[in-house]
Amino acid sequence: MSEAVDTHDLGEEIVKVLKTIYDPEIPVDIYELGLIYDVFVNEDNDVKILMTLTSPNCPVAESLPVEIEEKVKSLDLVKGAEVEITFDPPWTQELMSEEAKLELGLL
Repeated sequence: MSEAVDTHDLGEEIVKVLKTIYDPEIPVDIYELGLIYDVFVNEDNDVKILMTLTSPNCPVAESLPVEIEEKVKSLDLVKGAEVEITFDPPWTQELMSEEAKLELGLL
């Protein structure tokens, strides 16, 4: 009998991984920057991440989703990972955490 994995706990582990990935132009991780809109984990431990970019012309628009998928898939319990990019709603500075705003001198 296999031990059930709490999808909430796995979601928290995924967020820890996301906090290690930085926007190359801004010294803040993508989670605190507010680029991650949602993390979905199903009962099969497949992960879908809904995120945005700071702009549609972001220079890492192609490489950043791949980096995220690879790092999330490196977690032992994750079967697969997919990143979906959306610009609805568009990213604004209001989506940043207080920590990110402080780091960038916006507070």
